[in-house]
Amino acid sequence: MSTVSATNVTYGDVVRLLFQEAACLDRRDLDGWLAMLADDVVYRMPLRITKDPRTGSDIVEGMTFFEETKVSLRTRVERLKTTSAWAEMPPTRTRHFISNILVDDGPEPDTLAVTSSFLVLRSRRDSEAVEQVFGERQDVWRKSDEGWKLVRRTIYPDQTTLTVLNLSMFI
Repeated sequence: MSTVSATNVTYGDVVRLLFQEAACLDRRDLDGWLAMLADDVVYRMPLRITKDPRTGSDIVEGMTFFEETKVSLRTRVERLKTTSAWAEMPPTRTRHFISNILVDDGPEPDTLAVTSSFLVLRSRRDSEAVEQVFGERQDVWRKSDEGWKLVRRTIYPDQTTLTVLNLSMFI
């Protein structure tokens, strides 16, 4: 396997990868989505607070809405297949919009650092209300014999107060 870098992977291939992931989530192909994750994946969303930018970052890395591994993500997916996942009965409908994709060399050989903007819209039951989460994702993707695998995703919401009723969806 040759070493990959941002200079020898086409931008279109990375865009297609992110769009395929979004399609898996929107179609509720959660097993397909899990297959895109590396066994050592770290999937997290730190808190954002409102503060004067002169006093430091408005991201609180030490506090998260969630910080998950492949095991915990698989557990969540398996639970969604049961009747115990009341927040998803009936299943909500989501649409993931991914844009502003930037691709750079990753922190290790055969990895890419991919930054993107996201908007996730969700509708529930027959309600006319639409929930939304939006912000930036910072990913690391690793090339393997099985294709590209998501190794790390850090989700930075633009909202300090999330307006979704729960975080049962994946971003």
